[in-house]
Amino acid sequence: MPDSPQSLPRSLWVGMALVFLLLGLAYLMSFAEFQGARKNSLPVIGQVSDFALTNQTGQLVTLLDLTNHVWLADIIFTRCAGSCPVMTRQMRMLQDVLPAASPARLVSLTTDPDYDSPAILQRYAGHYGADSNRWMFLTGTKAQLAGLAATSLKLGATPVAPPDQKTPVDLFIHSTIFVAVDKHARLRGVFETEGDGVDWTNVQPRIRQTISQLESEP
Repeated sequence: MPDSPQSLPRSLWVGMALVFLLLGLAYLMSFAEFQGARKNSLPVIGQVSDFALTNQTGQLVTLLDLTNHVWLADIIFTRCAGSCPVMTRQMRMLQDVLPAASPARLVSLTTDPDYDSPAILQRYAGHYGADSNRWMFLTGTKAQLAGLAATSLKLGATPVAPPDQKTPVDLFIHSTIFVAVDKHARLRGVFETEGDGVDWTNVQPRIRQTISQLESEP
């Protein structure tokens, strides 16, 4: 039976109310998703400037080579007998657990370019089983390395004065952090790898999650 003139407006109002209700629910769901994504987003700490350094195979590496890649960086030197071997083993662990299809890169800068030539770095990389397709060890002039490490990546290194050296290879005090850089060359994460209260078994999953999250960003 067709709607009467009296009932037709009521059905229209009911239909419009349902439409507005659905639109409201859709808005609330979208807003909740936006707030959740905003809450879980990683801050932009800084922008990485262009650089030109040399890797362990003697090839020139610039920022362009890492564009569109998420990458993790640290600073070490091959003569280091303290934190560097620990950090390099930790980086190797990350190399081993990254998915084969992941385009993420690992970058280790030397703070001792006078000694760490590409040949020395290649031998060091081989000792730790570094995959040269994913993990690069970079050297250059002190100014070039400082420009990338200290200025862009917030990785510090200070020479130890000879009177203060405890051993012949006690040459530098340097950062023991890993930093994560996104596909747009922006510094997005900082992870302490050792020290009081630092548990690598908890840090490693956080780094993997950060890399995965940055890879999912446009």
